[in-house]
This record gives sequence, structure tokens and C-alpha cells, in this order.
Amino acid sequence: LNALQEELAPFGLVILGFPCNQFGKQEPGENSEILPTLRYVRPGGGFIPNFQLFEKGDVNGEKEQKFYTFLKNSCPPTSELLGSPGRLFWEPMKIHDIRWNFEKFLVGPDGIPVMRWHHRTTISNIKMDILSYIRRQAALGVQGK
Repeated sequence: LNALQEELAPFGLVILGFPCNQFGKQEPGENSEILPTLRYVRPGGGFIPNFQLFEKGDVNGEKEQKFYTFLKNSCPPTSELLGSPGRLFWEPMKIHDIRWNFEKFLVGPDGIPVMRWHHRTTISNIKMDILSYIRRQAALGVQGK
């Protein structure tokens, strides 16, 4: 994501990260522990995100952030399968729920969600989709003038 942010920032891309502990309990620490964990443990090697990280919160269930309710209901689910209930920590489970960490959304500059990617979608495919979206928006901007 750092490389994608760096490469596409000149085109207006802004990556935002939202830590969550609902998937395999992989983010158990306090908010103050998230950046040191990224830097020294996972992925480690001195990694520092070049995009904004928000405070940890729920993306699914009773206490999900309203931002995610909006995103999830604006884009179709990425898969028919939700996942293994023993590794998912929220209730109630719904069809539009995020399936796993690193599911991504593209939101246009107007605040309208454009697309949603499965957590295993490669960054190269995400980049191609974003560039395609940017080209379409540029073409519409030229036509609209």
C-alpha cells in the first residue's frame, strides 16, 4: 500500500487504514501499539505506513463504524462465503459484511463508493482498477467542459 500511495498520490489517491480486531483477533493491542507493531513485528523490518491510520474499531456487527455501514451497503460483497465463524468475532453476521482483513474500497472524490476488492486481490489488480477509474473520470471531466 505504501508503494501504491506513493505512485498514485499525484493523481489524487489517498489511502486510509482502519485497524480492526474482528478477524482472527490479529490486532489485539491498544491504538498506541499499532504503529510499533507494524514497524517491528508485522510486517516488521522498520515498516512505517505512508498513509493515515485511524484508531482501531469495528467494521462489522453491532458496534460497526457508520462509515463501514455506508461502504458495505454501497458496494456488493466480494464473495458468497463469509468465512469460518470460529475466526470471525462479531454478531450479527450479515451478507454485506467484510470477510477478512485488508478488504479494500475505492471511494471517489465526491464521497461515493466506486468499488470493493476481496482481501486477496493483488495490489497490481487494484492499481489497474484505480488507474482505469482515474482515466474514466478524466475523460468525463473533458467531456463535461
